[in-house]
Amino acid sequence: MTDLDRRAVLAAGSVVAAAAAAPVLAEARPHKAKDTVSPLTDVPLGPTFTVVETTNGKVRGLVAGGILQFKGVPYAASTSGKNRFMPPQKLTPWAGVRTCYGHGPISPQVPADTTADFARLIQWDEQTGGQSEDCLNLNIYTPAVRDGKKRPVMVSFHGGGFFNGSNNLPGFYGDPLARFGDVVVVTPNHRLSSFGYLNLVDAGAPADFKYAGVAGIMDLVALLEWVRDNAEAFGGDPNTVMVWGQSGGGAKTSTILGTPSAKGLFHRAAVQSGTLLRVKTREASAALAGKFLKQLGVTGKDMAKVQAMPWEQLLDTQTAVIASEPGADFSPVLDGEVIPAHPFDPSAPAVSANVPMIISSALEDAALRLENFNLDEAGLTTIVEKSYPGKSKDIIALYRQHYPDKSPYLVQAMMITDAGLRRSVVRQAERKHALNAAPAYVYTWEWPTPAFNGKFGAVHGTDVGTAFHSTRGAMYGERPDAQKMADRHAGAWVAFASTGNPNHAGIPQWDPYSPDARNGMVFADDTRAEKDHRGDIRKMWDEISPPPGARG
Repeated sequence: MTDLDRRAVLAAGSVVAAAAAAPVLAEARPHKAKDTVSPLTDVPLGPTFTVVETTNGKVRGLVAGGILQFKGVPYAASTSGKNRFMPPQKLTPWAGVRTCYGHGPISPQVPADTTADFARLIQWDEQTGGQSEDCLNLNIYTPAVRDGKKRPVMVSFHGGGFFNGSNNLPGFYGDPLARFGDVVVVTPNHRLSSFGYLNLVDAGAPADFKYAGVAGIMDLVALLEWVRDNAEAFGGDPNTVMVWGQSGGGAKTSTILGTPSAKGLFHRAAVQSGTLLRVKTREASAALAGKFLKQLGVTGKDMAKVQAMPWEQLLDTQTAVIASEPGADFSPVLDGEVIPAHPFDPSAPAVSANVPMIISSALEDAALRLENFNLDEAGLTTIVEKSYPGKSKDIIALYRQHYPDKSPYLVQAMMITDAGLRRSVVRQAERKHALNAAPAYVYTWEWPTPAFNGKFGAVHGTDVGTAFHSTRGAMYGERPDAQKMADRHAGAWVAFASTGNPNHAGIPQWDPYSPDARNGMVFADDTRAEKDHRGDIRKMWDEISPPPGARG
């Protein structure tokens, strides 16, 4: 694999490579009924508070800006102790009213390394709520409850690959979208990395642990079952559920589309810069799990000991294993049951054939991992020539035809994105179309972030806030043109959640993708519909090397 190919693969993964950072651990007590059930059960409260009865008990939320917010609502039991590495377990119903005013704990993880400009740009260190294995909780944002309306329910899976992040981040707050679209927004947390994707059975553990390699995906199914059972109580329609995510959230969306146990629990899906064609094989995941157990000083027969260890010890071990094997990660396993086949290889999953999709990438997605901001034209030529000997002149000439004024740094980012992630987007859309059932809509995000004097371009994650109809933070600079983009993008999101079609009055006609027409939307200052957008660049990369997942 060439350097440029390798970067292309990495660019399709998680947003911040924090695994090598020192583990600074936040303490958080697990949720317990005695800690969370409010003593105010019989006290009359005014319009600032709202109580909703769920299938597990009553929860109280707060009203802010006209939107009801319920944060840290549990949807399954703690995953600690005997529940560690097991499928998500049912909650024990509680009496009284559980106060849900603030975020719940997130899955154990190493905090983001904010020495990188990109990590600071996306505020990836602001993961509130503390850390705990009692992390199966969600946040709900809704305009109203018990008003007889059946609003679309929009469920967002957070980014961070399969190993870090949470939906407690300011960029994932759902109140702007709920207000803009009159929809219910749900943002869940779930198990990550070795806590959710450790293939223990193939590393010698008893059959009781056969779901350890897919537990994090099973969390998402449990979450969607909770949404099905409780959506109406929060003003939503359980028969109109959209799932989506960017980066790692897109990879989770790609995976859940191929998960039979999730069939019927969602009805539209969108993948933003997170196309995943294949999951980890049992062989590869078993080898990594074996290293994990060896690092702990146990074998597969010692699982009771492992379940009794503090989670901090597991996180420390996970960090050491990943640091010793660059590029390795703990992610969903092709177990043959929960995930019976690779999600989109060699074909799109038939189990979700009737679910329409949106699939996207950003123009300079790969800039998230590149820090050679002072790259000059000679340096760019050296990089391309090293990866594609004898072809650098023609490759660079084609990009300069399209982008004469782009910095060499951004041209490099486009090349890496085009050679890898963008071709995966095309492959995913083609395979979805081949099912001849529900449509796939494709877009490219080309509006650049103004942050850091625009040096990042349309970098990975630029279209996260706009999907939430939010322009807060440095990514957007609270600019009028950013708000215009949020209106267009969130408008498409709400239309798609409502009908399965993203068209609305604020954008040109957006037709479904097909290998013949290659229709797509370009989100930019001059948002426009195009056929085979940048087709000559696509063809060039296909001639240079086979597309990702080019089988079947």
